[in-house]
Amino acid sequence: MRAPGAVRPTECTPVSFKDLLESWRQNAATPRTARSYAVRLPVDDAAQLAALADMFPGRAPEQLISELLSVALKELAAAMPYVAGKRVISTDEHGDPVYEDVGPTPRFIELARIHRRALAAAPPRPRRAPPAKKKRRSRA
Repeated sequence: MRAPGAVRPTECTPVSFKDLLESWRQNAATPRTARSYAVRLPVDDAAQLAALADMFPGRAPEQLISELLSVALKELAAAMPYVAGKRVISTDEHGDPVYEDVGPTPRFIELARIHRRALAAAPPRPRRAPPAKKKRRSRA
């Protein structure tokens, strides 16, 4: 059985908001999918987002939202409970059995893998050209 507080192996390394702030000061953003997501924010969240955009003028609000969401999802994955199954998958350094995780984490990781493959394989959407301006007809 796994010791209380033992770190569960996941594909995501938890990142703190403090680390995210440091990253914003130093690094460029990561590549993005062709798909976009439109959301309406609660007023307080939008105000805090605007404050961050003022504090970090090199970051667009969309970039900030994306990076905040990334950190939140990593923390969410790390917070998912480990639920010991019946099958022993290995032993720890003390020789105690480690049971498979039958909680939500394995399903979340597998579904994320499936969606990542699909999103990475999707062809980039062509950018839409702005609509052509209609010429005014002169009334003569």
